[in-house]
Amino acid sequence: MYKNSIRLEEEKDIKKKKALEIRKSIESDKLEIENIHTKAFGETKGPEIAELVKGLFHDKTALPILSLVAVEDEKLVGHILYTKVKITQTTKSVSARILAPLAVLPDFQSKGIGVRLIREGLNLLKDSGVELVFVLGHPGYYPRVGFTPAGVLGYEAPYHIPKEYAGAWMVQELSPGVIGRIKGAVQCSNVLNQPEHWRE
Repeated sequence: MYKNSIRLEEEKDIKKKKALEIRKSIESDKLEIENIHTKAFGETKGPEIAELVKGLFHDKTALPILSLVAVEDEKLVGHILYTKVKITQTTKSVSARILAPLAVLPDFQSKGIGVRLIREGLNLLKDSGVELVFVLGHPGYYPRVGFTPAGVLGYEAPYHIPKEYAGAWMVQELSPGVIGRIKGAVQCSNVLNQPEHWRE
């Protein structure tokens, strides 16, 4: 009887737990989003990244933005932001975004949440007609979700990337045939287009 009651309680707990949900962020999420970045990036970089996110939310040159959160048991555990970029030094038009930043709370890392946020974002951007997405990130992580070095393909970063870090500047095409047809320099929104965001 005692064992059965424990099993019933366990079943109730399992039912209470909700599966991870990826959704667009809303206004009331913003403080918690800043908190996610602060904790994910640590005491040194965290406050700076949180301020970057806050700034991007208010930067008109970053529009349209795509902001997604990962929610588990009604708790925000991850966030990703895609903002507008322009390709200069070309006469051809292209719709492009940059992924920056991405964060998952430390206790929820290594569970595939970051990958899910990236993929959901890319799917939504593709559906909306975006053709290229850039990222400056870990060259061992982002190729798993389809990114490839951008410099060798003719896409110049907003600031110089040292040769030893060239693999960290990456791109992914969401519309086949764009890479090779369009090349140029990437210009981010005003807030992101600052040198401190492009240094190691």
